[in-house]
Amino acid sequence: MTDFHLAQMNTARLRAPMEDPSNREFAEGLALMNALADRSPGFVWRLAGENGDGTIHAPADPHRIYTLSVWATPEHLRAYAYQSQHLEYLRRRREWFHPHGPEAALVLWWIPAGKVPTLRQAISRLGRLQADGPTPEAFTLREIFPAPELSRS
Repeated sequence: MTDFHLAQMNTARLRAPMEDPSNREFAEGLALMNALADRSPGFVWRLAGENGDGTIHAPADPHRIYTLSVWATPEHLRAYAYQSQHLEYLRRRREWFHPHGPEAALVLWWIPAGKVPTLRQAISRLGRLQADGPTPEAFTLREIFPAPELSRS
């Protein structure tokens, strides 16, 4: 067992409200993608949200959604995101979401195994990534930092 797990949060801004017919396929796919994540190797936890669908809406901007999950390793997250049926939804993201431009939409950071991150912590990490670029405290799948080492006193 490792001492740390990988927390990840991503955000996107919907082109239309979730209930809009243009988002039907995305909304219907949420349960499928969550079930796929739940049974994926290395999956640890995800924030279910009010609707239980894994998306959290920002109070100040109901079109802004977040997902927050924990994985055993970056390789496990990468396999789920890019080597499973999830990739088909990822390829279609422009149908449902506004482009995020140069602003980071995904942030990763290490947490002690057994801990659960909060959305507030995740948004703070995303802010760090946007302000400072990738660091050991907030990074991306393109530039992964190693897990910290626990001091064994």
